[in-house]
Amino acid sequence: MRGSYFVAALVCGAIAIQPVCANARNAPEARGASLSAARPGPSIALPSDTIRRLKSGNEGNIKSALDDVRVAGRAGAPAVPTIVELLNAGLSLPLTKAALETLGDTGSDAASETIGFYTRHRNVELRRLAVSALAKTRGSTTVKALRWALADSDPTVRGLAATELGTLKAKEAVADLFAALEHNVPEAAAAIGELCADSDCERLAGKVGSLPFDVVTSGLDEVLLRAAPDVKDELKIKIVGNVRELGTGQANRFLKGVQTRWPQRASLRVKQAIDQAVLATSSSPGADPSDGKRAPASIPGGVR
Repeated sequence: MRGSYFVAALVCGAIAIQPVCANARNAPEARGASLSAARPGPSIALPSDTIRRLKSGNEGNIKSALDDVRVAGRAGAPAVPTIVELLNAGLSLPLTKAALETLGDTGSDAASETIGFYTRHRNVELRRLAVSALAKTRGSTTVKALRWALADSDPTVRGLAATELGTLKAKEAVADLFAALEHNVPEAAAAIGELCADSDCERLAGKVGSLPFDVVTSGLDEVLLRAAPDVKDELKIKIVGNVRELGTGQANRFLKGVQTRWPQRASLRVKQAIDQAVLATSSSPGADPSDGKRAPASIPGGVR
């Protein structure tokens, strides 16, 4: 997406709750991304008068219609173009909030571009709602808008954007997430852990000591629990070894948490490394006192 797309969004957002200018609406869409956001749950039929109420100009009618669209979920998709038109024309602040939430609940990619404009709105509440709503759509502009939101002035917006990029499996955003992590967006660590390839996973592990332990390990936890062959056993064993070498109670508690949640059918080699690391750190100050009584698992033959 060209820079002018976002300049237009900023200009429009700065003058009213009407962020979509004609030229900005005609800007080319960003490169498509393969997203995996969860769709809304079971839906019910949309009432036949919903569109009429949306177009009525009466705030009460519009609000009731938006509520019906939200309840309808994916079945509310026929109302999306009308809701987008209302946002483009301008709504009161309460109705703008309700409209953004409603568009998100429809899960319609047709709404993603309009929602994306609100991620750069002057009103922080609208930016937060827009970021959350975007994660429920699969439009081609979604990842681009969330990457921009990583640099938002509001920490909640930045954190939401990082979390949603991880949820959406937006691997193209890993570099942006590292930049955000270095600029005090702790949620970026977990997102990196969900997305990183081997070299980036190692880079994340290298942050132990330079960033708060709990922040870095929120990402390492994701790395260790990802299924093979997404992350190689050798890398997981290396990460476990690096944490073990810290020899701290924090390291022990982290390793014990991974050990407790280790999937039954996951790699036995990695499980053995975790078990041994838990035992080796069990006498560290602040360690879980039950760890010293735990023997390493017996590993019958080979690797899963």
